[in-house]
Amino acid sequence: MELSYCTNVHPAEDLDGVLDQLTRYAGPARRAAGLDRLGVGLWLPAPLAHRLASDSVARERLRAGLVAEGLEVRTINAFPYTSFHAEVVKLDVYRPDWTDPRRADYTLECAQVLADLLPEGAEGSISTLPLGWRHPWTASDDAAATAALDRVSTGLRELRDRTGRTIRLAIEPEPGCVLDTVDDIVAWLSPRLGPGRLDPEFIGICLDTCHLAASFADPVETVQRVGRAGIRIPKIQASAALHIADPADPAAREALTEFAEPRYLHQTRALAPDGVVIRVDDLPDALDEHGGLRTDGPWRVHFHVPLHLEPEAPLSSTTEVLRRAVAAVRELPDGDSAHLDVETYTWTVLPGGAGDLVEGIASELRWASGELLDTTDRDSTDPTATGRAAASAPRMATA
Repeated sequence: MELSYCTNVHPAEDLDGVLDQLTRYAGPARRAAGLDRLGVGLWLPAPLAHRLASDSVARERLRAGLVAEGLEVRTINAFPYTSFHAEVVKLDVYRPDWTDPRRADYTLECAQVLADLLPEGAEGSISTLPLGWRHPWTASDDAAATAALDRVSTGLRELRDRTGRTIRLAIEPEPGCVLDTVDDIVAWLSPRLGPGRLDPEFIGICLDTCHLAASFADPVETVQRVGRAGIRIPKIQASAALHIADPADPAAREALTEFAEPRYLHQTRALAPDGVVIRVDDLPDALDEHGGLRTDGPWRVHFHVPLHLEPEAPLSSTTEVLRRAVAAVRELPDGDSAHLDVETYTWTVLPGGAGDLVEGIASELRWASGELLDTTDRDSTDPTATGRAAASAPRMATA
């Protein structure tokens, strides 16, 4: 299983900016983490993907920058189309959706770039949004999205025939979207995969473990359902959500207000005593004193917290879900070929600030390497392992 970190944490929108990311952050993080080689999960804004797909000289500049820093690319994050570090992102991250031809164009251009950057003999993956935000979404929208994905599926097969490089599209369920949960995407994809339909060789699921945790789904059972459905998981986004055991606790609510920042959407879920998951679209909505989210069960918040940092009590993180999900994926027939991409894009909006970003990224990579990939001395499916690790984990700084 190949480890990388996602560069959507950095705001660059052009080639010079991406090259600067590699020398200022990615290369130094690799060295600080003690790694001989490091994968980067590239985020390429749409205008840059278009330029790179059509300009071999620009691609060679990018390749040279990667080689100089001991980096390689096996996966691209093609979920945000552009402006992922705008002052306010929120729902804009889901635009254009899969009904818009620009989404398929962008995805295929990312695939062309990745095919040229992949190490010899390696396979690639591209993560993308789960069709779009859930409303408005009509039957005609669904048909248009299916047709667009069919176009990409066909394009990826043609790309392999032409270049010998296999690249798979990984659709990423996200709270609030048309495909909110992993179960949603399994139900949606299953009847659409097969001969004369979407090609299961090229279309699969991106398992974001923060999103998985927010749904309160059992990670092992969920991954096993994907396997039984015959759907690939080409990519895992290693991420952790905020967990609040007692959201009625005034101290917990006060701590949560520090995470209610204005740039990104932080979908929040409550697990009711009867097992029903109650949903609101953003953390401020959940905390609203008049009509906010119910407090008679735990909450989870879509806020990607650094993997190696444990939030201050009474908050905690869902690294247990991450550990168990990765272990379950590795049990699948093609599990160890999944790309494991650390995706903490929230460093700049963390309470207390990002601190030294290079050391933060390096610390996450060391944590992921030891906790998720090194299984020689620990059963990573053991639920008690999380408690032991959390007890000694560094605490997250707050303002």
